[in-house]
Amino acid sequence: MQTSMKRLARCTGALALLAGLSAFSGHVPAATAYITNEKGNSISVIDLDKLEVTRTVKVGQRPRGIALTKDETLMFVCLGDDDTIAIVDTKTLKEVGELPSGPDPEQLRVSPDGKLVFIANENDALLTAIDISTRKVVSEFPVGVEPEGVAVSPDGSIVVNTSETTSMAHLIDWRNKKVLANILVPARPRYAEYSKDGSELWVTSEVGGTVSIIDSAKHVVAQKITFDVPGLATELIQPVGIRFSADGKLAFIAMGPANRVAVIDASTKQVLKYLLVGQRVWQLELTPDGKYLLTTNGVSNDVSVVDVAALKVIKSIPVGSFPWGVAISKQ
Repeated sequence: MQTSMKRLARCTGALALLAGLSAFSGHVPAATAYITNEKGNSISVIDLDKLEVTRTVKVGQRPRGIALTKDETLMFVCLGDDDTIAIVDTKTLKEVGELPSGPDPEQLRVSPDGKLVFIANENDALLTAIDISTRKVVSEFPVGVEPEGVAVSPDGSIVVNTSETTSMAHLIDWRNKKVLANILVPARPRYAEYSKDGSELWVTSEVGGTVSIIDSAKHVVAQKITFDVPGLATELIQPVGIRFSADGKLAFIAMGPANRVAVIDASTKQVLKYLLVGQRVWQLELTPDGKYLLTTNGVSNDVSVVDVAALKVIKSIPVGSFPWGVAISKQ
């Protein structure tokens, strides 16, 4: 009997091990992209394994900026015409609350530690910090006129806000509640992004048609990138969203009505290529594995999928009306 029991235990253990191996070798859930449709008042959900929309979810009025919590269980959606931030459960895709953003929120960023969300309030000229756990405003900081872009340094110590009308990038030491620098950049700065190592802050100027490279230590514009797309009028070159490749070697710039993404060598600051995407490209995001870059194209109502290794657009995915923002989860 004892020998039989031992044999049964071994068989049971082997079966459990095989089941575990089978589960491990099975299909791994694909990453998911969430696209805010500014005029459709909805979010398109894209399966990044199939590269197709699997669901469209209605939200409030004029959704633009979007961000995920660190654990990816919730997403925050800026509802500009509702003057609030909707909180959406990523599993059920149902709204489960809201954050007190102030009027006309447009862009937002979650802090690296996942505890705070920083929001630009365009009409109030404020940068607002909200505690995610309590869903309450913990601090507000006055900035320039029509604040737009929000960025956070990799170590979480500096929060950046770009002000459209003031044409400045405001660098704020949030913990000590003081402005470190107000840096003048060309007209209508729209977006800001730190380089992977935090040594540079890149700021796009939509009307100025440039990208300013700010030295993070010296707080000065060290260099400017200009663009020249053959056959395209200068006024159509309007840089907005920025993303760096996973290895930090490339920068991708959404060029607005130029309908292109500029690919830039992050070291030399030279434009390597212009990728033709959909019409009026706003924002971009990389998949977790760095394989694909997604762009939101506001006028053609689609998302372009770029193969990063080949630097080639491989697909256009139809979404809702006037896609604007994009966030990507790991599943």
